[in-house]
Amino acid sequence: MLSKHVHQWIQLHREEGTRLLQSMVRIPSTQGNEQEVQVLIADKLRGMGLDVDWWEPDGEVLEAHPFFYSPRSRFAGSPNVVGVMKGSGGGRSIILNGHMDVVPEGTREQWRDDPYSGKVENGKLFGRGATDMKGGVVSSLLAVEAIRGLGIKLKGDVIVQSVIEEESGGAGTLATILKGYKADAALIPEPTNLRIFPKQQGSMWFRIEVTGRSAHGGTRYEGVSAIEKSMAVVQHIRELEELRNARVVDPLYAHNPIPIPINIGVIQGGNWPSSVPDTVKLEGRMGVAPEEKLEEAKEEMIRWMERLAEKDPWFEEHPAAVEWFGARWVPGSVDPEHALMGILGQQYREVRREEPVIEASPWGTDGGLLTLLGETPCIVFGPGLTHVAHYPNEHIVLDHMFEAAEMIALTLIHWCGLDGTEVLNDEPASE
Repeated sequence: MLSKHVHQWIQLHREEGTRLLQSMVRIPSTQGNEQEVQVLIADKLRGMGLDVDWWEPDGEVLEAHPFFYSPRSRFAGSPNVVGVMKGSGGGRSIILNGHMDVVPEGTREQWRDDPYSGKVENGKLFGRGATDMKGGVVSSLLAVEAIRGLGIKLKGDVIVQSVIEEESGGAGTLATILKGYKADAALIPEPTNLRIFPKQQGSMWFRIEVTGRSAHGGTRYEGVSAIEKSMAVVQHIRELEELRNARVVDPLYAHNPIPIPINIGVIQGGNWPSSVPDTVKLEGRMGVAPEEKLEEAKEEMIRWMERLAEKDPWFEEHPAAVEWFGARWVPGSVDPEHALMGILGQQYREVRREEPVIEASPWGTDGGLLTLLGETPCIVFGPGLTHVAHYPNEHIVLDHMFEAAEMIALTLIHWCGLDGTEVLNDEPASE
């Protein structure tokens, strides 16, 4: 039985998979420093016999696209890598997309060990990027390698993408789409803790400047405190959040207390304790529902902020205008009845002997770009713990990484189709 052969292959190659993840985690591939780990990925893909495409995205081309965002426009030393396992024809194709950029490690004193140690302890591998999302990329690589090692031949193409820039808005995946990479479906093994996400929220960053009137602190009644006015703005935004979330009735959000949050992450104002502050800057993140358009969400926020004057006449002449800046992630939605959902769910049951948890993602990924712009319906599913991503002592449970590899391999087989000429190797060895 195919599932038995795949399981045995994965188990025989646990040590190799662990070493691969260690090698990846030990490379601090923060933004602008991805090349070394991408060399490792490209060499791995070539060793598996895939056709490898390697390029540094063209910043000028990307900047002209409405879905582009990055704090930089030059990507020298930050290549994308794509490997293609060609099928024999007549089957469905699939993209396995993962990102190699990681967020900075933060304060090292908060880590028990070096942030890039790759230390294995109690069945967990530690280090920045282990869970978000190098462990998921290893699951994808092992899945494809298992198929190759077992001599299984597929009808459809498998396209393995290792991209940059996911953490800052998705420019790497945008570059793959603009280069023409599309498929019948896609899977991103982000850290979902093995939950299956057919839908994901998007998000946008916003800035609001609140205006007051300066005065001496001893006669503060002669001024208007921008700090006090900003409190009214924050409360007004909170009411918008409540209104927007009251409309969310999708059962995939049933266990999420705030499906599409609006978070205020930055407050800056005032410059002297004895002065009434005349400006306050608020910056935040607005969640966007899976089926909602970014422009629709923007428009609702703008119209809502215009209503502040109904509560406080001060805002008639001093409106709290919304400015959109920085990162944004496109929302994505795939019908829970999509064929890939059924296949992935069945392989989950085959491997774990239990029902999968199907939910909507509480955060954005590159899946929205693939679904909306790339016309490639994308599901997010992978190993790794969401609650340790971006945190000190980030880690992944290795058993989950290998289980995910097994499920992804079986999903590829059933999605792409067998060409009928393969002969399973009895004792496959890695290439």
